[in-house]
Amino acid sequence: MDKIAVLDFGGQYAHLIANRIRRQGVLAEIVLPQNVIDVEADFKDYKGIILSGGPDSCLRAGSPTIDKKLFELKKPILAICYGHQLAMHLLGGKVKKGKQPEYGPAKLKVAGKSKLFATTPKVSRVWMSHWDEVIALPKDFAQVASTESCKFAAVSCEAKQIYGVQFHPEVIHTEIGEKLLTNFVKLTGAKASWKMEKFLADEISKIKKQVGKRKVFMLVSGGVDSTVAFALLEKALGKKNVFGLLIDHGLMRKGETKLVMESLRKAGFDNLRVENASGHFLAALKNVTNPEEKRRIIGRVFLATQRKVLKRLRFNPREWLLGQGTIYPDTIESAGTANSDKIKTHHNRVEEIEVMLEKGLVVEPLAELYKDEVREVGRKLKLPKELIERHPFPGPGLGVRILCGEPAKCENTNKIETEINRKWKTRGKILPIQSVGVQGDARTYRHPVAIYTASRDWEKLDSLATALVNKFSDINRVLLCLTLNKSPRSVKAKAAHLTHKRIALLQEADAIANQVLRAKKLYDKVWQMPVVLIPVSIEGELESIILRPVDSAEAMTASFSRLPKAAVNEMAKKIQKLSGVDHVYLDITNKPPATIEWE
Repeated sequence: MDKIAVLDFGGQYAHLIANRIRRQGVLAEIVLPQNVIDVEADFKDYKGIILSGGPDSCLRAGSPTIDKKLFELKKPILAICYGHQLAMHLLGGKVKKGKQPEYGPAKLKVAGKSKLFATTPKVSRVWMSHWDEVIALPKDFAQVASTESCKFAAVSCEAKQIYGVQFHPEVIHTEIGEKLLTNFVKLTGAKASWKMEKFLADEISKIKKQVGKRKVFMLVSGGVDSTVAFALLEKALGKKNVFGLLIDHGLMRKGETKLVMESLRKAGFDNLRVENASGHFLAALKNVTNPEEKRRIIGRVFLATQRKVLKRLRFNPREWLLGQGTIYPDTIESAGTANSDKIKTHHNRVEEIEVMLEKGLVVEPLAELYKDEVREVGRKLKLPKELIERHPFPGPGLGVRILCGEPAKCENTNKIETEINRKWKTRGKILPIQSVGVQGDARTYRHPVAIYTASRDWEKLDSLATALVNKFSDINRVLLCLTLNKSPRSVKAKAAHLTHKRIALLQEADAIANQVLRAKKLYDKVWQMPVVLIPVSIEGELESIILRPVDSAEAMTASFSRLPKAAVNEMAKKIQKLSGVDHVYLDITNKPPATIEWE
């Protein structure tokens, strides 16, 4: 079987590259650069090689690298982002830190000729996530395309079939991405022979081999991933050998537990029970404010609850393995691969789980897949559409959608707000809180800026949000206030923790937002819509709600959804009537630079 190698330099999208190549019908295998001993021997069976992005700088001593003999193998090579910078650096070009970072959408203009860009338009939208940039090319390389901020956004040496792009062709938000990868596969001469049916057959074989005569205790949430994993395990092992447990941690949406159980049982999942452990979770999370610590605690209490139920049912722990619906973004964002940066610890990647994984005590049949592939597996297994197409919901639930902690002041508040007003003619306020972002394949923990305007021109607001985050290193999100057009004199934050009252408030706001989304027949038009509670208001006593509708396919990149103005205003108006709510905002930031969830 023909195959292509993906050299993983720790980029958030390294496995996504493999995903996209597989969708071309060609097997793609991940290769770690530190495991390459002899490039000629190690890559002799590959038709082509792709160098991934990464969070490091090729200018830093000790950063991931590769023997430059790789470029003498006479095999087509595509270098992406960090891989592009590294290739140009190793071949004699020059790389330096850019004047300003470039995150999110950019307009690519193709000026040169290249086989990689065959039949692509001269101007298109691409997705960027970088700081360093190439400023001089090696001998025999030519510029192919540029953006406003990046001169060498695409380069090539046609004679050696070496291509470099600063943007990410593997993400769906790069309009010509699929075409570029198709062109690259053609250049390699690799024949299409990989299909999802082969993955299913191989995975069922792996499950049977790992589990043997034991059984699987499956943690089920009702989400797409765990449901598909549950179905795949039952297909491989038989229903009597897979036991499902839905743990209600008290951080579910309003009425979610009942809805999930009814949906799963209707779909034929009858070896399933629910455990109400909300008291244990909330007790463990009392006074905890750090988002990473919240995630770790939730992961640990999940495990403790599973073991408690195992003991109560008198199941012999030696005869059972833990089953999880982990997918690849959970692993990469938790820094689960070499060279990657930790964005946030997923509940299914806490230390205890990592130890169990090393001992072979965890079964994760979807761990190498992305959300779009998981849904495809679900369709192959003939699961109901309403289960496969459900919006993603994080394992920690509302626990990572309720911001906690003390107010966090931004030292450059006045400077940034003044420049936003002067340069962009927009009123903006830096909020005294912080949230998680992903910029240049690395984690950030920075402030959001709220803007106050009557404009609902989504494209202009998108451009503004991108410009602000690229310009100011103190921020990683931009919010549009939906309930106030004029900038307030001040915005205050208060100390806050996870309480029953705050959970109930967010449940109500979330229910209202989703009711409007369904009533307007918009539920299937957005990929996901987190609703977030932040301890921020004009006077500092009330709280505010953030709507975060996004469009994505695999959660690695996302753009904020352009919902109809009337629907957004209706959500905001109804939510603002809730007791305890000050104002309602819309998160208009893409990923990158912001993550989809706030924590």
